[in-house]
Amino acid sequence: MQLFRTKLSAHDFTEGGLKRCLSAFDLTLLGIGAIIGTGIFVLTGIVAATLAGPGVILSFVLAGIACAFAALAYAELASAIGGCGSAYGYSYAAFGELIAWLVGWNLILEYGIAVAAVANGWAGYFGDALAAIGIELPKALTHAPASGGVVNLPAALIILILMGLLILGVKESARLNAAMVGIKLLTIAVFVAVAAFHVDPELWRPFLPFGWFDHTPEGKPVGVLAGASIVFFAYVGFDAVSTAAEEAINPKRDVPLGIVASLGFCTLVYMLVAALLTGVVPYSELNVSSPVAHALHLLGIHWASALVAAGVIAGLTTVMLVLYYGLTRIVFAMSRDGLISPWFAHVHARTRTPVRVIVLSGLSMATIASLVPLGELAELVNIGTLFAFVLVCGGVVVLRITQPDLHRPFKTPLNPVFPLLGALSCGALMAFLPKLTWYRFLLWVAVGLVIYFAYSYRHSNLAPKPVKVRRLR
Repeated sequence: MQLFRTKLSAHDFTEGGLKRCLSAFDLTLLGIGAIIGTGIFVLTGIVAATLAGPGVILSFVLAGIACAFAALAYAELASAIGGCGSAYGYSYAAFGELIAWLVGWNLILEYGIAVAAVANGWAGYFGDALAAIGIELPKALTHAPASGGVVNLPAALIILILMGLLILGVKESARLNAAMVGIKLLTIAVFVAVAAFHVDPELWRPFLPFGWFDHTPEGKPVGVLAGASIVFFAYVGFDAVSTAAEEAINPKRDVPLGIVASLGFCTLVYMLVAALLTGVVPYSELNVSSPVAHALHLLGIHWASALVAAGVIAGLTTVMLVLYYGLTRIVFAMSRDGLISPWFAHVHARTRTPVRVIVLSGLSMATIASLVPLGELAELVNIGTLFAFVLVCGGVVVLRITQPDLHRPFKTPLNPVFPLLGALSCGALMAFLPKLTWYRFLLWVAVGLVIYFAYSYRHSNLAPKPVKVRRLR
């Protein structure tokens, strides 16, 4: 039973010396900063062209519904338990240490791979922007070795720049995020305003060219449901809001508000952009790295296309910033609990940020982004996040039973119906992911189990302490 020892109360989730300075508005913008990025600027077109056609609108709806159930569960646990560990901390309270470790271990993969993947996309757009003004970067410095280069230098540099910003403090990071969010929302507004006058309803026929769910002759899943499991990546990041609980001014009110508001707003934006994108150009022509800018280019509106390209750079920057931030707070929480070395739990006296975690994480992700073309590894982000969401939804039900008197400023409606629907819908999306993704996920879990039993189990703060026996002379 020691494998399932739990943190029994909110009191166990102690403060770690982080600075409380984020308002509900800051937290909402953090959520928008993390959510609106790769999904809307890249995945919308790729999924429409290869998996769902105009039905990508429904893919976003289904993924958004699954996330909505999970968001309500996050909001309840964030208000009742708090802590900067997000789903890791909530699983610690509900299911015990082993499950919490697996959730935390997968969140590290989720955030780390996501930042490196987005950095690769950012580097591509940055290179295109430089080329547009006559500055060509050599291929050796913009591609990984497997792609014919030596190192992807822009991808590494943007992560290192964000590393420096996070070291300065969370409030400074929030200010940059707010400015970048403003730029990308302006970009989306321009696209909506322009595309609305060029919609051809005939382009939405057939609406479901790939059906709801099917397989290609090669065995690849296609259809609306397969599309939903992939565009789920577009929503990865709203859970990062919960990692800011120890830096929120009023976490029991502001964190739930930030989670629900950012997810609701972004879901509406995704549906609107997907509808317009597939309504202005044939869905088959959207299998490009920048479908929004590409669509405007095909319409002959080049000034808007250039503006969107600039907005993409700003949008991807905020995604990396918030996910990087979330990663450092989860590692900090796991270190504080003794599951990884306490060396990572140090907080800088002046900036009140976990500088050691920030630096080590930044150097690791910069190395991966500069040397590895990630490709299908991005799917690992989805499965790891869905796994965490299933457990968070289940955690609400378990804690309502095991700790009925726990103070809950925010309660998930229709318990246990909504939490169970969240667990089932997220579990269903996991089932629609390719088999190779499952194999990689299980391998990562196996590595995590080895680390847990080799180190974490014995060094945990909840591990039994040896009794010292004094010898009588």
